[in-house]
Amino acid sequence: MAAPARLPVKVVPGASRDGLAGWLGDALKVRVTAAAERGRANAAVQEIVARALGVPAASVRLVAGAASARKILAIDGLSEAEVRRRLAKAP
Repeated sequence: MAAPARLPVKVVPGASRDGLAGWLGDALKVRVTAAAERGRANAAVQEIVARALGVPAASVRLVAGAASARKILAIDGLSEAEVRRRLAKAP
C-alpha cells in the first residue's frame, strides 16, 4: 500500500465562511468559520478538504501542526499528484 499523500495547509480560523482560498506557495489556504479552540478548526479543515477531494472524512488525518495555523494533512488512498489534480477542480 502506498504512503498517504501529505498536504501542507494554512488555516484561517474564524472566517466569515468555510472553503478553500487558493494556494500560498506549496500550502493550501483553508478558511473555516470554526474557532481555533478544542480542535474545532482542525476538524472543520479535515471535513472541508475531504469534501473537496471527494473522499471520506476519515481518509484525511492531521499529522502535524495541531496548535498551529500551518498544518500537515495526510490523505489516505490518493497520491500527491491526484490530490493536487482534484483540488485544482474543486469549486
